[in-house]
Amino acid sequence: MKQVVQNYKSGELALLDVPVPGCKPGGVLVRSAFSLISTGTELMKVSEAGMSMVGKARSRPDQVAKVMQSVATNGVPATYRKVMGKLDSYTPLGYSLCGVVEEVGAGVDDVKAGDLVACAGNEHALHAELNWVPKNLYAPVPDGLAPRHAAFGTVGSIALQGVRQGESRLGEVALVIGLGLIGQLVVQLLTASGVRVVGVDPDPVRCELAERLGAAACGDPASAAVEATVAELTDGHGVDQVYLAAGGGSNEPVELAARLCRDRGRVVDIGKCRLDLPWNAYYEKELDVRFSRSYGPGRYDPEYELEGRDYPIGYVRWTERRNLACFLDLLARGSVDVEPLVSHIADFDDAVETYRSLKDGELKAVAVLFRYPERAGEAAAPVVAVPAVAVPTASRKPSPVRAAKTPVRLAFVGAGNYATSMLLPHLARRDGVELATVVTTTALSAANAQRKFGFAGATTDLDAVLGDKSVDAVFVVTRHSSHAELTRRALLAGKSVFVEKPLALTEDELAGVLAAVEESGNDRLQVGFNRRFAPLLQEAKKRFGARTGPASLRYLVNAGRLQHGSWYLRQGTEGSRFAGEGGHFIDTASWLLEADPVSVYAVAASGNEDLQVVLRYPDGSTATISYVTTGAPGFPKETLDVLADGKVLRLDDFVRASVHGPGKWVSSRLPKARDKGQSAQLAAFVKAVRSGGPMPVPLESLVATTAATLAVRAGLAGGTPVTLAGAR
Repeated sequence: MKQVVQNYKSGELALLDVPVPGCKPGGVLVRSAFSLISTGTELMKVSEAGMSMVGKARSRPDQVAKVMQSVATNGVPATYRKVMGKLDSYTPLGYSLCGVVEEVGAGVDDVKAGDLVACAGNEHALHAELNWVPKNLYAPVPDGLAPRHAAFGTVGSIALQGVRQGESRLGEVALVIGLGLIGQLVVQLLTASGVRVVGVDPDPVRCELAERLGAAACGDPASAAVEATVAELTDGHGVDQVYLAAGGGSNEPVELAARLCRDRGRVVDIGKCRLDLPWNAYYEKELDVRFSRSYGPGRYDPEYELEGRDYPIGYVRWTERRNLACFLDLLARGSVDVEPLVSHIADFDDAVETYRSLKDGELKAVAVLFRYPERAGEAAAPVVAVPAVAVPTASRKPSPVRAAKTPVRLAFVGAGNYATSMLLPHLARRDGVELATVVTTTALSAANAQRKFGFAGATTDLDAVLGDKSVDAVFVVTRHSSHAELTRRALLAGKSVFVEKPLALTEDELAGVLAAVEESGNDRLQVGFNRRFAPLLQEAKKRFGARTGPASLRYLVNAGRLQHGSWYLRQGTEGSRFAGEGGHFIDTASWLLEADPVSVYAVAASGNEDLQVVLRYPDGSTATISYVTTGAPGFPKETLDVLADGKVLRLDDFVRASVHGPGKWVSSRLPKARDKGQSAQLAAFVKAVRSGGPMPVPLESLVATTAATLAVRAGLAGGTPVTLAGAR
């Protein structure tokens, strides 16, 4: 097998062929899937190896002291031979990975071969194709957590142990000095604990990233703005805790900590920075200085790490292994998001070049992952199963046909910005529509919607609305995380349902909606994919005409950045931005190509939310959706091209369209605001409810679009195309 090694004397890095480790009792043999480069600890070792002997000595005075003690005990010649022998040998790199259990040793009964585990330890979770890992240094990966995210387990445990040492409490304010990999994780863990965080780092890119991940504010350590922010958040008292996650030889971090910490505050050292404590400053405030020892209790204890002797939970609540499992759980529940930290994923075969690029500064990264090759015969593409959508005809309840003059009575669940700006203005002035009831979680928002749009009633009682037989249709216009459950309940209540995108955030949620369709016999469902109803795009499609060969579609979405604090950034509960919005673009592409996709391939740009999504269709057509958040805000949001049979359709942000072919058609510029089809879609939905006719978009298409949107997440995690099972 292959393993990354380094010669500390010469500085040589190599990908060496070494024997496969045996599977000893008390542990498991793990085949690596992803391993994480610690851009702090590991690069420090790599840099030190390239120093002269004098430089090595200066960087490791602790080791020099050991050498001097050996000289006094064993003499110079023996000590020289011992030191040179140790230096002139290969040492391993790495300590955080995720992989699949290959073999289980005697005495292990909590995992089996084939299970996915996260592993820790600079002797057991190495950058190698196979590792033997003792029982207390691995933890099973929760279902649904991507292997490349689970590879952060060890580094996450280091950050978690540091936060535990700080004893943070709800409502406190913390300062994180150093926004590298550990610092970014500390920011997220503190934020998830209800602590307001100020970050400090000289790199503005890292400051911006930390703010995106929850920090209240970040800035350069020399900036007066940082001190002003701390003063504002703490009423001038200073922060409750300081976390030193910086490295280097400067004493500025500990001096800044003393300056910005409150009286009797806590200073926790997680990184490896200079600790020349200014006595007066720390004495006068009686600051509590604490150290965080790596992953937690058990670290450096051979009986715990190697012999598997656990500490009783009643005496030691959080051990190394329990910290590792806790961090994996936080990842799985979305409380911590490591995807924005992934700057680069390198094939394991390119490990040496990757280290060199990092060391030389060519590759600037917060986190870098090694991706390991799969064994022959194992490289099957992941499949996202589309749940069955057929509803038995015999059980389908007939939709009522209303008299022409009888108004359709609508209830709204949710009255946020989109509902009040893009949906209700169209419905409030539409003949044959009666706004019956608005349901919100807060009484005031319901009252505001009632006053502005003329709802007959306003309530916070959803059950009462679902039980009201006079209500024909329910609009679900709430936050993304509640869409599937509210849709399911409304379908079971026998209502026609209009739900804003997305229909679901997970495969289980989608399956739950479809189970409600089958149980109730009610398939009266529409998702707010409005772009296919846009008059300009409909006209362009008509002008383009039928095609005989496969098409190539390109859709550029200049999504832009979200404002700090937007609930769309709460990926742990509300899903990613693409999960929430991407269905729009997939539905539009599928409508233009007149088919549902059969596979999805997705890649993400390093360090941001920019995505490239490639959809493949049954006739060989492809659609590429570029979802970009880093473009110029003045550029149009959506541009679309379709090319086939010697023809080109072009749409410019729903303002202008053209078709080029044997002839040429160019639309006139619209005199009013962009029409993205909301009004036409609502008209089609109301007509279907009134007449009992088919919904504007077939249920099969809604499900296929939702499944394809969900497959983007699976594709990003696995790095391979995802086949959509059941695709037509």
